[in-house]
Amino acid sequence: MCVKTLVLEFPPHVQRVILSTASVRLRHHHQMQPPTVSSAEMSLSSPNSPSKMLPPVAPQRSMTMLRPALACCKLYISEARNAQALRAIERAAAGLRPAAVLVNAFADGAYNRIGYTLVSPLLAGGDGASPLHRAAFGVVAAALEAVDLGAHAGAHPRLGVVDHVAFHPLHGARLEDVAALTRAVAADIGDKLQVPTYLYGAAHREGRTLATIRRQLGYFTPNAPGEQWQGAPDESSLAVAPDAGPGKPSRSKGVVVVGATAWVDNYNVPVRTADVGAAKRIARAVSERGGGLRSVQAMGLAHGDGTTEVACNLLDPATVGADQVQERVRQLAAEQGLDVGEGYFTDFSQEKIVEMYMQSAEAEASQQ
Repeated sequence: MCVKTLVLEFPPHVQRVILSTASVRLRHHHQMQPPTVSSAEMSLSSPNSPSKMLPPVAPQRSMTMLRPALACCKLYISEARNAQALRAIERAAAGLRPAAVLVNAFADGAYNRIGYTLVSPLLAGGDGASPLHRAAFGVVAAALEAVDLGAHAGAHPRLGVVDHVAFHPLHGARLEDVAALTRAVAADIGDKLQVPTYLYGAAHREGRTLATIRRQLGYFTPNAPGEQWQGAPDESSLAVAPDAGPGKPSRSKGVVVVGATAWVDNYNVPVRTADVGAAKRIARAVSERGGGLRSVQAMGLAHGDGTTEVACNLLDPATVGADQVQERVRQLAAEQGLDVGEGYFTDFSQEKIVEMYMQSAEAEASQQ
């Protein structure tokens, strides 16, 4: 068998993850040699960079399997440094395999934040809840048990232990179906786990955006020196009443924002300066809100000692993609006499995610 080596470059504080069929393993990229990838492993890659893609690892017959309507759930959790907590969360994520499959994990030490991507068919189980519903709820419950927001600190904004849960339709799925699933998951999080829960996107009755509810809740304002977010939120009141759950957040859990939208790419561009103000000016100018690129949201954030980053959400990546964002950030940085590094995605493309799920489903079926 021909074994291929995959070499990826990420900023110093980013951890990359190799997913095997049995586990998720986190490794800091300073401590890691270029991984040797076998047919049993899948490694994080830029979704729009074919030279960095893994070749298909399942037999060709997997591509002929009937594909069900698929959806994915991305969960962003305020922890990336506590290995014991991450293991507990990942055990929960693996609990419904093969019905729901964990296809990606991306950790950032400077942000103290990790993102997980779960994929599952939009099919109800015997109890009426889809595998994706049960898997997402299980990961949220495990994270709330394992992580204390009061002890958390990092350079990325957050509102809670589980800061953000995003559902997206994939192959054959409709946004309205995913929105219904999202509302059901949010209701369970609020009522059963007793966390104030907010809806956005197609799951919200008025289509409220993620940026809007975050702004209303003070998400973008650091609360600690050095452009950091530290400790628990104010327990006294919430600026907006939650859609589910109690009216006050606990110091250990915070709040959760849950939504359903079309696919979003997350693309971050390193800026070689310690001046967070400069990164914020670039982020403002590159974003649609600041008169920049349409359908682009951006934040300027500290990203470790002496570096910053422009972290972007590409809401319509088919129209405005990473290449355009990279070039515009480069231009804006040059106007301030600054250099930028090569940007990176924090997840696979939706096409790659579907392919990985189908490969996993084929592998599981072949063992039965």
